[in-house]
Amino acid sequence: MHLLVVTGSMRSKVKGAAVADAQLFGLQRSAGLFIVSKRLLGRALPGLCLVLSVSCAHAGENWFSGDWYLTVGASGFIAPEYEGARKYLLGVSPLVSLGRAGTETRFSSRNDNISIAFIDTGAVRAGATGKIVFERSTDESDDLAGLQPVEWGAEVGGFAEVYPTDWLRVRGEVRRGIRAHDAIVGDIQVDAFADVTPTVRVSGGPRLSVATSDYFETYYGVDAAGAAATGLSAYDPGAGLESVGVGGAVTWKTTDKITTSLFGEYARLQGPAAASNLVKERGSPNQFLLGLSATYRFDFSL
Repeated sequence: MHLLVVTGSMRSKVKGAAVADAQLFGLQRSAGLFIVSKRLLGRALPGLCLVLSVSCAHAGENWFSGDWYLTVGASGFIAPEYEGARKYLLGVSPLVSLGRAGTETRFSSRNDNISIAFIDTGAVRAGATGKIVFERSTDESDDLAGLQPVEWGAEVGGFAEVYPTDWLRVRGEVRRGIRAHDAIVGDIQVDAFADVTPTVRVSGGPRLSVATSDYFETYYGVDAAGAAATGLSAYDPGAGLESVGVGGAVTWKTTDKITTSLFGEYARLQGPAAASNLVKERGSPNQFLLGLSATYRFDFSL
């Protein structure tokens, strides 16, 4: 079983207090039904990306006390078998979110990774970020048979996000791979968001991903042994741009407790990723993700 924890639609915030939000997707593959990661277009394949956002403030107070919420639900989506794949799989996964209750809404993208904010002025947030990356085994797709498997590991680094207006967020992350790969990877997201009604929020914008050479060698490279085993041409990539694309979501607060969302993303592989013989000979540079989710919120106090 693979696990993936990702962000959802909107995150609660308490002014001057700590904020936490985490969402968990459980991933599995059985009986022809494949459960895949939320970002096969991105870093973890299939992987675990725990998303926890904490603003550090009022250190002398008991951080755990106060009002909290717990949401549970499910998400169904269609995504590629692996990064660069041509074939798509249908996924169904549970969803769990935990966070502090608050009165002000902060925008959050489902692509955000673990975030601990040490600076939070409202218009600017910055701090540490990271994710856990599980292995990519060669039995996930016939395309991968004969290639080197990818070990599980992590990526750690920093993030910064800026709200230049009340309806726009720009976020960047830079992370260093541990064990799974030794690369430095970076993501930039720009999201415009608007509440078209009191219960419906629409958001979306461009995405961009870059990485150093070891990331491309790990996920897109084909060494001599792999070429002999698979019939693919050998490929030793360098650093560069991985993908550019766009993503968006429509989130509907169906009732006070129930929230539903329609989300989608498109990424076009670039540079060393698009030039990979795995992509050119067996996959596709066009990567799509489309899904639906629904959650129910429970409120409690500590």
